[in-house]
Amino acid sequence: MKDVSCLHGDGPDDAMAWSDQHLHLASTMFQALSDPARLRLLLWLARREMCVTELVELENAKLSSISARLQLLHGARLVTRRRDAKHIFYALADDHVRTLLDDVLAHAAETH
Repeated sequence: MKDVSCLHGDGPDDAMAWSDQHLHLASTMFQALSDPARLRLLLWLARREMCVTELVELENAKLSSISARLQLLHGARLVTRRRDAKHIFYALADDHVRTLLDDVLAHAAETH
C-alpha cells in the first residue's frame, strides 16, 4: 500500500516554532474570551478607554464582578490599565486584540 502523507509544505517546521509558553499564553487568552460577559467588556473597550465605574454602569453589574472580569482580562494580556487619581482606566492591549475581536465576531456571524 502506498504511504500517503497529509502534511503539506513546511507546516511541521512552523508548528515547531511555537513554544509551549506561547501556546499556553494563547490558550489563556482564548479562555478569557470564552465568557460572554468578558467578551462584552472587550467590545466596550474597543470603542475607547473606559474607567471601571463607566463599565459598571454600562453593564448594570456589581463593581466586584466587573473588577474580577477586568482582572482576568488583564492577566490574559488582552487589556491594559492605568490609574488616574482614584479611577482605574482600561483599554484594549493593542491592535491585535481589536483584530481578534473583529475576526471572531465576523466568523460567528457567518451562516453555513
